[in-house]
Amino acid sequence: MSFQTIEQIFENNITWANKKKEEDPNYFSDLAKMQKPPYLWIGCSDSRVPPNTVTGTDPGEIFIHRNIANVVVNTDLNLLSVLEYAVVHLGVQHVIVAGHYNCGGVKAAMSNQSFGMLDSWLSNIKTVYRLHEKELDAIENLDARADRFAELNVQEQVTNLANTNIIQNAWKEGKQIQVHGWVYDLYNGLLKPISKLDNSSDVSKIYAFENL
Repeated sequence: MSFQTIEQIFENNITWANKKKEEDPNYFSDLAKMQKPPYLWIGCSDSRVPPNTVTGTDPGEIFIHRNIANVVVNTDLNLLSVLEYAVVHLGVQHVIVAGHYNCGGVKAAMSNQSFGMLDSWLSNIKTVYRLHEKELDAIENLDARADRFAELNVQEQVTNLANTNIIQNAWKEGKQIQVHGWVYDLYNGLLKPISKLDNSSDVSKIYAFENL
């Protein structure tokens, strides 16, 4: 696979910008006025999964946060800030956790190798493995096990979102926010729905906030 040079990237940018202005002279001025995206995408940092490309959406439609293996951690102030801004100020209607098959972060979490500072982050994913250890260990093929692990990781991160006071407060206020879990299939380019929660879903009582 050949990659674009820095010079080519700038040339591509000029070509794209000119094409947009030809199609709609007001495209950039309208886009610059405000953003009101209906979707928040919490995805993996993997370069093979660009959110707008795989969903066929345009700039301004998806608010995006990405990290290794699309993890929702309740001590990650970066993610929580993005989530609160999206829910409270942008008024997103859908929060999507998007994992993918053949995920390097998931495979790293399956191993017993040390990856330096990354180990602390991977421990969050290893916890998901521990919760589903019996099912995953029963899958002999390691690639198939990793892909199922990616699905279970997405499922757990959707639950983690529902456990935040941000989502619970939004639901209590009557906001019709849906939390989705999807997996992107690198082998065929398709998105696969894994789970979905909304304001009618039950939150485990130990995580439920009564004083919101």
